[in-house]
Amino acid sequence: MRKLLLLFFITLNFSSLLAQSSTYWQQHVDYKMDVTMDVKNYRYKGKQELVYANNSSDTLKKVFYHLYPNAFQPGSEMDARIQSIKDPDARMINKIKVDGKEVKESRIKTLKPNEIGYLKVNNFKQDGIVASAKTVGTIFEVTLAKPILPNSKTTFTLDFDGQVPVQIRRSGRNNVEGIELSMAQWYPKIAEFDFEGWHADPYIAREFQGVWGNFDVNITIDKDYTLGGSGYLQNQNQIGHGYQDTGVAVTYPNKTKTLTWHFIAPMVHDFTWAADKNYIHDVVKGPNNVDLHFLYKNNPKTIENWKQLEPLMVNVMDFYNKKIGDYPYKQYSFIQAGDGGMEYAMCTLMLGDGTLKGILGTATHELGHSWFQHILASNESKHPWMDEGFTTYVEDLALNEMAVKKEENPFKGNYAAYYKLVESGKEQPQTTHGDRYDENRPYSISSYVKGSIFLSQLGYVIGQDNLSKTIKKYYQDFKFKHPTPNDIKRTAERVSGANLDWYLVDWTATTNTIDYRIAAVKDNADTTVVTLEKIGRMPMPIDLLVEYIDGTTESFYIPLRMMSFEKENPNPAVKRTVLSDWTWAHPTYEFTISKPKPTIKKITIDPRGLMADVKQANNIYEIK
Repeated sequence: MRKLLLLFFITLNFSSLLAQSSTYWQQHVDYKMDVTMDVKNYRYKGKQELVYANNSSDTLKKVFYHLYPNAFQPGSEMDARIQSIKDPDARMINKIKVDGKEVKESRIKTLKPNEIGYLKVNNFKQDGIVASAKTVGTIFEVTLAKPILPNSKTTFTLDFDGQVPVQIRRSGRNNVEGIELSMAQWYPKIAEFDFEGWHADPYIAREFQGVWGNFDVNITIDKDYTLGGSGYLQNQNQIGHGYQDTGVAVTYPNKTKTLTWHFIAPMVHDFTWAADKNYIHDVVKGPNNVDLHFLYKNNPKTIENWKQLEPLMVNVMDFYNKKIGDYPYKQYSFIQAGDGGMEYAMCTLMLGDGTLKGILGTATHELGHSWFQHILASNESKHPWMDEGFTTYVEDLALNEMAVKKEENPFKGNYAAYYKLVESGKEQPQTTHGDRYDENRPYSISSYVKGSIFLSQLGYVIGQDNLSKTIKKYYQDFKFKHPTPNDIKRTAERVSGANLDWYLVDWTATTNTIDYRIAAVKDNADTTVVTLEKIGRMPMPIDLLVEYIDGTTESFYIPLRMMSFEKENPNPAVKRTVLSDWTWAHPTYEFTISKPKPTIKKITIDPRGLMADVKQANNIYEIK
């Protein structure tokens, strides 16, 4: 019955995906993999069958696969990047003394042959015919035996041998908290081909992209290991380890040394797993009857934190369902593994020995990625702000919702971090490929922080109600697709009726900044004339609040002409006057308040602090 339901789920979602747009297309894959793990030497062997559907109008003569483990070898591009970047990731270096000076040394550089990662492919065939192929770093390049015609399918088969590297970044063995196997990016993974062409990026430690499809995976491993990861376990009553149905007692034949775990993951674009002999495995029912799995070390110091985490994550999933849209699968796993926190299909690998607050923050962020990356599958290599930023936005909302003392603006820290980036002079446009940022910190602030502000500030531009509707419509229209920056912009335009191309271009494709100031406040008999000045290159509509000495307030709204839009009053309790629009080309704007200057206590541009004005001090005029 479960397999029939999964088949229905696959067919239903793929059919609705095609029905949403007659011009949109995306490739589709069906993986079958059988892998055997040798836990003594951390090596594994596998066979893969991949049915590839070319839904494009192109005839494909080549295909490309990612061989991510090859990055963990001395001399790799990842190794070179660690050695050349100004601020290497602290997890990927050792600090050593050379001639009395501290030097940051790449951990990959010093790996021994039995510590490196590798993934070797052999016996590659297309529909049973040998094809020409070569390995180039982390990319496996195949010249096909026969072209794949538009709207046709072909079947690739291959054998692979891998070695799990000492854990350095994301995947690996024996991480800092003692988890034996963090199996992320572990198999030959076909690269994405879309309307832009092939995305066969080398692995340099940033993000990923994958082809939507179905995974049928058998993993044979020592029987003492508990596994968690993507997909649904099909033989739970033969495996046990906390997956068996209620009331089922699982026993193994006396001579059993290994177990074969059979997983099916429908309509995902990756498959990840982790394994350890010392996992505790809890299952908690989440919203819509989703099974939430928690796999963590049997460590007396942190067990209580994980137990307290479980009901909190039920609440977080419920919040995301209401804020974005329902989580479409029936399981999600929080797995102690990896090197920090990283999102994967139907699971996350995350560190778990920290404080409850720390693991709650990590789990909340990574769960958010199930919507913004693993359902809304943007190209996070080219547009990392779309997944990291949008996830940071909903994470901040969720954590604020659960907080005892709620912040009026839960994004204040994001704005402060963005302002520091601008001040540093190291900002690069968000159109920069994730691998090509000069330094790691500007990449992180641009992706996580400025990406989050894209949404929180969009609420300032079109109104909070329109923003909420935009997020939900974006999810409904583009789930199980590969949305682009233009898609979120066009969704916001359709919902609000505003013209927003200027917003997308200035915020993401340039380093233009927002800077408005109150230039003058002058008495004019019984009225007051206020002059505003636009100093920054990026224009915005203006919300302005006037506070009078008698305790009353009044707001003013200045539309931006290029938007052709008037925002609803964000605070109906306060009288608002809509003024004439302000054009981008005019550097100053003047308007009149119908009360004399002595009655005014304070004038503030953007009193809620949602417009990312880089110089806040000149946004306020105050009589002291």
